[in-house]
Amino acid sequence: MRKIISHVKRYIVRGIIALIPLMLSVLAIHFLYTTVDQKITSLFEGYIGFRLPGMGILIVLTAIYLIGLITSNAVGSFYFNVLERISSRIPLVKTTYSVGKQLAATLSQPEKHTFKRAVLVEYLKPGMWTVGFITGSVLDRKNNDEPFYKIFIPTPPNPTSGTIVLVRETQTRDPGWSVREALNAVISAGIIGPEEIRK
Repeated sequence: MRKIISHVKRYIVRGIIALIPLMLSVLAIHFLYTTVDQKITSLFEGYIGFRLPGMGILIVLTAIYLIGLITSNAVGSFYFNVLERISSRIPLVKTTYSVGKQLAATLSQPEKHTFKRAVLVEYLKPGMWTVGFITGSVLDRKNNDEPFYKIFIPTPPNPTSGTIVLVRETQTRDPGWSVREALNAVISAGIIGPEEIRK
């Protein structure tokens, strides 16, 4: 009976965590429609005499585009750096901004340019395996150009911090996981992700 209860509880928690991104997306869309789109559309309706559904969302997207454009030049970067320094001194804002910045940095790079493949590598002591990501390789010139993998080992739940190790190919295991599956396991601290080693 305890096993059944434990099994049900575990998968309920996993289901809730899996629903969080979906619910956040729904809430964001609802906010844009009810708070932004309807109010801005009503404002424009008073000037042009007819209603244009979606005008508010279009304006918001245009504003976000312009912000991105401004931050790409020196003047914009300077002011955003000032705002970043100010926000880093406010406890709650500092934490939220830091997490958002780290996630944005991770997601802004194409997967093929960051991690080539997910592997398992022994770490800290023999028999203890951890998730790592191959980022490249180096040749050992003193040992007949033996190749070593450059492996990034992330620190859960923040995949933007961690350590780098150099290991031989024979010291790694291919679990048969995609980079996305392995990242899900890291970000969720192992709650979401593959449930079997496929190879």
